[in-house]
Amino acid sequence: MPGPRLPMRKIRDVLRLSAAGMSKRKIAASLGVSATAAGECLRRAQRAGVSWPFANELIDEVLESRLYPRPALAAKDRRPRPDWVAVHRELRRSGVTLQLLWEEYRAVHPDGYGYSRFCELFRAWEVRLSPTMRQSHIAGERLFVDYAGTTLE
Repeated sequence: MPGPRLPMRKIRDVLRLSAAGMSKRKIAASLGVSATAAGECLRRAQRAGVSWPFANELIDEVLESRLYPRPALAAKDRRPRPDWVAVHRELRRSGVTLQLLWEEYRAVHPDGYGYSRFCELFRAWEVRLSPTMRQSHIAGERLFVDYAGTTLE
């Protein structure tokens, strides 16, 4: 995963020092950045056709948009997304499984997600939930019993 982007002030300094003839290692040492970050900044400037005297005249937003253009939007997934809140609610009922809910989803949306992707997307959504419930009480005042699973006959 890439590190955080250099501030525009340092990017301008990298371009200025490079135009003065310094190597990327010397630039990195003088600015306190990695040589990789300095080299990446210089490569982006070269690809964008930005040189030092010209870069000094640009405002930060314009320079940033030239060095770091927005990526082209990928084709959106046209498959219908399940209602994860409803899926989560249904899973609380006894006897309901993710397999059963996926089969119901595919019956309504035949071109929908496959089972493995359905489960993967649900688990990713489920991670965002906070499964904790804080209860303030005096010790010994209340008794809490967990009736998890199916009950006895």
